[in-house]
Amino acid sequence: MINKERILAEFFELVQITCNSRQEREIGDLMKKRLQDLGGEVIEDGAGAIIGGNCGNIIANFKGTLSEAPTIMLAAHLDCVVPCIGVKPILKDGVITSDGTTILGSDDKAGVVPILEALRVLKENNIPHGNLQIVFSVCEEGGLHGSKNIDSSLLKADFGYELDSSGRPGKIIVTAPGQNKINVKVHGKTAHAGLAPEKGINAIKAAGKILANVPQGRIDDETTCNIGIISGGLATNIVPDLVEIKCEARSRNQGKLDKLTNEMRLAFEQGAKENDVKVDVEISKAYNSYVIDPQSKVVIAAKEAAERIGLEVDIAGTGGGSDANHYNNYGIVCTALGVGMQNVHTCEEFIYEEDLYKTSEWLLEIIKGVSR
Repeated sequence: MINKERILAEFFELVQITCNSRQEREIGDLMKKRLQDLGGEVIEDGAGAIIGGNCGNIIANFKGTLSEAPTIMLAAHLDCVVPCIGVKPILKDGVITSDGTTILGSDDKAGVVPILEALRVLKENNIPHGNLQIVFSVCEEGGLHGSKNIDSSLLKADFGYELDSSGRPGKIIVTAPGQNKINVKVHGKTAHAGLAPEKGINAIKAAGKILANVPQGRIDDETTCNIGIISGGLATNIVPDLVEIKCEARSRNQGKLDKLTNEMRLAFEQGAKENDVKVDVEISKAYNSYVIDPQSKVVIAAKEAAERIGLEVDIAGTGGGSDANHYNNYGIVCTALGVGMQNVHTCEEFIYEEDLYKTSEWLLEIIKGVSR
C-alpha cells in the first residue's frame, strides 16, 4: 500500500536540504506546504524567535473520520547536526549513505518521511482513522530547544509517537533519561608567565587536578555523566586566571540524577578548596526523564502493529533524550520509535533502504490499529 519509489525519492530530496539547527526555514516552509496540500490545518509557533532561529515548530491537525478513535500525535524533528551542507545521498546494495564528507540526515528525515507517507496513504485510500496531530520540531539537536519552547497549549493528542530513535523498526522506547547541565568556572589569578609566574594561580592546572576527582562516564546501567568542553587561557606568556568547563549528568532515575549532580558539584567545590581557587557551579535542567508502562495503550498499539507486519519487537530503554521527554512532561504519553538510523552524528551515518519502508508500514498499521 505504501509507495516505495515515493518514499525513497522524498528521503533523498529532504536530506539534501540544508537544515542545521536554528536554520530550518527552507524545510519548514516545504513541510507547511506539504501538510497543507494533504489537508492539514497548519500552525507555526513562535519558538524560532525565542531560541534565536529562523523557523518555529510546525504543527498540523488532521480531522479524522472516526470520532470515537483517540487522537494520535506523530512527531519528528527537522534539523540536523553539522556538517549537513551539500549532502550527497548514495544508495548501494540496499544501504543509503552520504558520500562521506557530511552526515546523511536520516536523523531525523527517517522520521519525517514515513509520517508524510502515512498521511498520503490514508488520504489516497480513504482509510478510516481518528484525529491526527503532526509535530515537526526545530532545533532538537543540542538540547531539544524547539520542543522545550513549543506552545504546549497547541498539543491536543491522547498519546503520541516520536519517530527519532536508533534501532530497527520494531524498537519501542519506554524509558529515557533526564539530563542536567553543569557549567563550571574555575578562577585562578593572572600573572606574567615569564617575569612572575609565582604571583599567579594557574586555573588550567587547578582545573586538571579538580577534574581528576569528578565523576565521569558510566555510573550504572541507567546513569552517565560527561565532561564535554573545557576552555581557558589567553596566551602562553600569561598565567590563565579562568577555565570554563561544561558537563552533563543523565539518568533514567530522578533520584540517581539528583545524587550524581550533587556529587559532581561537591567534587568541584572540594577541589577548589584543595587547590586554592574559586569555582562557580551553575546547574540547570535540560529535560526530565520519562517512564512509560509497557502495558499502556501507546506501547501496546505499537507492539501489536509491529507484530502484524512481521517486525521483531524490542521494548527497551535508551541513554539519549528526544523531544518525547518534553512531550511526556507536557502530559502527552509519548514513546520514541526506532526508525533504523545508524551511526548518527557522524559522516559514517547510514540507514537500510528497507527500514524506510518498514517504518512507513509500521506507522500506517499503528494508525489503522488504534482506529479499529
